Amino acid sequence: MGSELLKIAEGFSIVAEGLRGLAKAEGDSKTAEKDTGRTQKVQPEAQQEQPATLEGVRALMAQKTQEGKSKEVKELLQKFGAAKLSAVNPEDYPALIQEAQVL
Repeated sequence: MGSELLKIAEGFSIVAEGLRGLAKAEGDSKTAEKDTGRTQKVQPEAQQEQPATLEGVRALMAQKTQEGKSKEVKELLQKFGAAKLSAVNPEDYPALIQEAQVL
């Protein structure tokens, strides 16, 4: 029982880390006020420089599953030729993230 609880806790930790990353990315991409009073869209540099990781993709997929979209998540994984996330090619992570975000 103890090892199962540790696995669950580790899963929550991974999800929390992914959600923190998503929240930070969302905050970075908010509009910024210029001195003229106009707004301009700011591109987050962190998103452009950091490669997509398995942990980040896993957190996003967990979030979508918790939102009740497990069927769509499974279909998306199949679209990338995998039955489970660990079978997805790491080169496909950015495209997978893009498609998962619009679910």
